[in-house]
Amino acid sequence: MKKPEFFVTPGYGEYMLNKLHYSQAVKIGDRVEISGQGGWDDNLQIPEAIADEIAQAFQNVERTLATAGASWEHVVHVNSYHVGGFPPEVNEVMVKLFRHYIPDRAPIWTELGVAALALPTMRIEIRVTAIVP
Repeated sequence: MKKPEFFVTPGYGEYMLNKLHYSQAVKIGDRVEISGQGGWDDNLQIPEAIADEIAQAFQNVERTLATAGASWEHVVHVNSYHVGGFPPEVNEVMVKLFRHYIPDRAPIWTELGVAALALPTMRIEIRVTAIVP
């Protein structure tokens, strides 16, 4: 088995590593797993509009994948965690962004409702698995 390589997203990832002692991504062979990515900016601020928060979470997934040499095109599995249920707007935005970031195929996706996430204002967190050929 190949030795795991750990990666830290520049900006917020450095804070998470120093303050909470965890990495944002790990690569083992051709497989990349990332920690859940919220819709935060580098100062851990969350947009007010849920659509903007979801879009930022997708961008953070992209940033984190890039640290490990992967991208959305390599994503095969998505878990999304949602506070506040699944109003139509949430799924519409998620699907729109899936089609934007992964236009040629559909990954497997598990959508989970949760009571709370790491930051009190978070309403979404996205975690993915990617296979890099």
